[in-house]
Amino acid sequence: MSERIRHQAFRDKIMTAEEAAALVTPGASIGFSGFTGAGYPKEFPVALAKRLTEAKEKGEDFRIKIFTGASTAPELDGALADTGGVALRVPYQSDPHMRTAINNGTTDYVDTHLSHGPKYVNMGFFGEMDFAVVEATAITTEGEIVPSSSVGANRTYLDNAKKVIVEVNDWQTEDLYGLHDIYYGMDITSFRSPIPISQPGAIIGQPTLRVDPSKIIAVIKTSDPDRNSPFKPLDDDSRAIAAHMLDFLELEVRAGRMPKNLFPLQSGVGNVANAVLAGLKESKFEHMTSYTEVIQDGMIDLIDSGKIDVASATSFSLSPDAAHHMNEHARDYQGKIIMRPSDVSNHPEVIRRLFVIACNAMIEADIYGNVNSTHVMGTRMMNGIGGSGDFARNAGYSIFVSPSLAKNGDISAIVPMVSHHDHTEHDVMVLITEQGLADLRGLAPRQRAKLIINNCAHPDYRDELMDYYEQGLKVSKGIHTPHVLDRSLSFHKRFLETGSMKPQASAPQAAEEAASE
Repeated sequence: MSERIRHQAFRDKIMTAEEAAALVTPGASIGFSGFTGAGYPKEFPVALAKRLTEAKEKGEDFRIKIFTGASTAPELDGALADTGGVALRVPYQSDPHMRTAINNGTTDYVDTHLSHGPKYVNMGFFGEMDFAVVEATAITTEGEIVPSSSVGANRTYLDNAKKVIVEVNDWQTEDLYGLHDIYYGMDITSFRSPIPISQPGAIIGQPTLRVDPSKIIAVIKTSDPDRNSPFKPLDDDSRAIAAHMLDFLELEVRAGRMPKNLFPLQSGVGNVANAVLAGLKESKFEHMTSYTEVIQDGMIDLIDSGKIDVASATSFSLSPDAAHHMNEHARDYQGKIIMRPSDVSNHPEVIRRLFVIACNAMIEADIYGNVNSTHVMGTRMMNGIGGSGDFARNAGYSIFVSPSLAKNGDISAIVPMVSHHDHTEHDVMVLITEQGLADLRGLAPRQRAKLIINNCAHPDYRDELMDYYEQGLKVSKGIHTPHVLDRSLSFHKRFLETGSMKPQASAPQAAEEAASE
């Protein structure tokens, strides 16, 4: 381990996680590394959680503010949320314990676009950044930090923090060196130069993170692995969604709107996204590229198969088996994987220039193409908007995917009106469920409604959705976007009252069903 810490100022600050946690003051704002369970500090958050718990037991008011790249893991978000000592959490998160703290009001949550977060920190919207706590694979002889399996907002936190704590993790392979491209041209000035990326494989920065050695107050040694869950096996719904997506891409190529190797791909995190990537592996497309947020198992498979030439992201999001593979073979991905700060990987300017094909998951969509990707029943935060808005608003193709049903059929992903708006109809071009695909480009609201109901809604809900639309045509003051406002949230209200969105059987129908049993 000592050979990984090659600068004396860092060696002089080596201490335990408990000693480092003792340096944190109440009310501190802490910028942590970590993005989708990769590259987050492992030892320090647990030690800090213990300190917060002890303070609570003594009746002390000791709360902190947490900033990250995106979601992390139980050792960070979960452990700190359980203390009740997290006053603020920014931005994306996915830990069930942190989600509970947010939804019961213990923790305030600011759900920002990932491209906006570093800018807000730089401009002081959240106040001063007291500490940055980042994971590294090594410290160079020049005193620069070699990032591990994610970059996220590390550059921003290191630049802004008054004090810096580094966890040097020898579980992370040193062969990750050279995969990172840290761009330092994001200064806030009146006239900024364009980000010089015109193709996904462009190298515009340096392989390390800069830090003022005088800020270093602690260096912690660790050998703990990243904590990412394995992906679920592909199911029939995921395969069907992937097939509809591939059919659409092939149609766009035949129509001459897309090159044979496609525009750069962006894929959200999760099992459906991995299914789409698996489908691309079996497709006829060759020499593809990717400009995205995360490198998932399916992306590694596409690179290994030769289907993707280069993938640009800000983080890995790998199953344990794929993470082990990366640790063994990271050197093989030099020039094929590029990891950038999140305000570059998610920057609207670059996404629009590259005409990215964006494919993201949703919780629900309404019959006019508005999408909710963050809230359950309009009030309960799930994970956050993440980077989906960065890509949806600016992509050449903005696609949202979901199975048409959730909770064993008790919830429909297609509803009359979404309970929370994250992506308006203006930013949604294509909706896909296992039922089919709705290409909304160039369609007026009434045309979109019929297409979404017929192509994307599950048959169990299709008739009621069409009845809602037809009633809207009759009672709306204007029929550009017909709604029955006192009925628009009927699906959500029914679920809250009965636990299911399914229509209640009429008396004759109920009697008929009872007689048949």
